[in-house]
Amino acid sequence: QVQLVESGGGLVQAGGSLRLSCVASGRTFRTYVMGWFRQAPGKEREFVATISWSGRRTAYADSVKGRFTISKDNVKNTVYLQMNSLDPEDTAVYYCSALPAANPDYYSSRTDYAHWGQGTQVTVSS
Repeated sequence: QVQLVESGGGLVQAGGSLRLSCVASGRTFRTYVMGWFRQAPGKEREFVATISWSGRRTAYADSVKGRFTISKDNVKNTVYLQMNSLDPEDTAVYYCSALPAANPDYYSSRTDYAHWGQGTQVTVSS
């Protein structure tokens, strides 16, 4: 079982930056695909970014490409989402997710992850 705890959300002005962190419990963290998703009020949860457990492969939603960066630290059991040039459209609850994978270079933008965190609120003011 993997437990995920996000942190780093908050209120920021448009154009600003935030870094989200997600700490995972469990000894097999390094063999999990990690993802970030977000959900704005009245909208469905949407994919933001994913990283393979090897760290060699990443993917991003078109809306955040070039502004957000996902990374992971297997020693600290932590995955990060660096968010730059934030826009009010980025306002949402951000969720960390984990999916066990046999392929070290596998990643996924689908919502069928096995484990989810409780979410952290990101609010971008104009």
